[in-house]
Amino acid sequence: MASPFPRLGAASGAPGPAAAGGPAAPINLRRLGRVRVLEALARYGALSRADLVRHTGLARASVGTVIFDLMRSGLVEETAEEASPGIKTGRPPQVFGLVPGAGYALGVDIGHDHVRAVLTNLSGTPCWDRSSPRLAIDHDPWQALASAADLSRQALGDAGVPRESVLGIGLGIACPVNADSGDLAADGIMQGWAGIRPADELAERTGFPVRIINDANACVLAEQRYGAARESADVIYLRLSSGIGAGVISGGRMLVGGGGVAGELGHVTVEPSGAVCRCGNRGCLETVASPAALTGLLARSWGRPVSDTDLTWLVRDGDRGTLRAVGDAGDAVGRVLAPAVQLLNPGLIVIGGELAAAGEVLFEPIRRALARGIMPSHTRGLRIVPGALGDSAGARGAAALILDGAPRQLGMERTAPSALGDEDEGGLADDD
Repeated sequence: MASPFPRLGAASGAPGPAAAGGPAAPINLRRLGRVRVLEALARYGALSRADLVRHTGLARASVGTVIFDLMRSGLVEETAEEASPGIKTGRPPQVFGLVPGAGYALGVDIGHDHVRAVLTNLSGTPCWDRSSPRLAIDHDPWQALASAADLSRQALGDAGVPRESVLGIGLGIACPVNADSGDLAADGIMQGWAGIRPADELAERTGFPVRIINDANACVLAEQRYGAARESADVIYLRLSSGIGAGVISGGRMLVGGGGVAGELGHVTVEPSGAVCRCGNRGCLETVASPAALTGLLARSWGRPVSDTDLTWLVRDGDRGTLRAVGDAGDAVGRVLAPAVQLLNPGLIVIGGELAAAGEVLFEPIRRALARGIMPSHTRGLRIVPGALGDSAGARGAAALILDGAPRQLGMERTAPSALGDEDEGGLADDD
């Protein structure tokens, strides 16, 4: 049975024996059984023994043995939650779930002007959330990495979590990321980061293994697990922030592209004679629909500075110039989304980032532009909603990247003494 948790980001640290060219370790069926049960509980939540047999393919006797083993290891507990829908019997079945405090993940989001960190438990619930705003991220990577390391240390100290309970750090960054190598396509996007491998640098500063992911991909992962796109198998997440990027889940799997840099909708041309973008192209979506583009436009029109906070209040106050600027931005967003919707046929579009706070002033022009630009069949059932996780989406999605590997990491490493030993128990087949 293949793991339901796909590899979505590059890992930092030394490769294992097989990756390094050495002999692959023999499969230990007892540990494999633990991994399967932990994966099922991580994916579906509270489950009964019957549910676990169905989801793992393990024999009924093996599920009982594995559950007993995992409970002694402090990884699984009996819970009062209801099991997933299944076969009902006269007596309520025992239901099992992960012990939330059995492991923790740190998630770090490095944007163009901020660093944010969250600490989550094994169930993905945040235990700590802080940010360092107003940093010159694009041109000072060392300050950003130092801030990320400092926030990580603060999280463990404030939450009282020992280092040995932390499974690793997920790092989301506002830059195209090669998912296999961890390299950044920083030229024109984050100039000061060219040649830097952020995952390796942060791992060296913190001593934790680090996996890296593009920020929009981290956001769509978080919104699918915990937010507006929960349980959605086909969703486009568009982050309208200092930079603009998209994360795509299609058929339940994230699309990252051959080089890991899919979804850069912020650098699609919408105004061929428009302003030159930092990427070197002209008239990109980012030059007309980012908060910085809108505040710059209003500042030039009014002859005075306009901040992101001003933009939010001006929308709420119904300022005509601001409403026109945001509406025009929504139209541009819809024109860029139209071919993506035509190609991918999502059921849901989630809009995140600071500009999402404009609400229907932004969303209605997006809907109109989409209706003009795609076939009617693609708009049926298509919903456009704001993100539910706000500014924490990127960091929570980065942490989820670590939690996706938790079942294998904990199932292989944290074991309780067993009278059966670590040998094949002969119980990985169904026993109907």
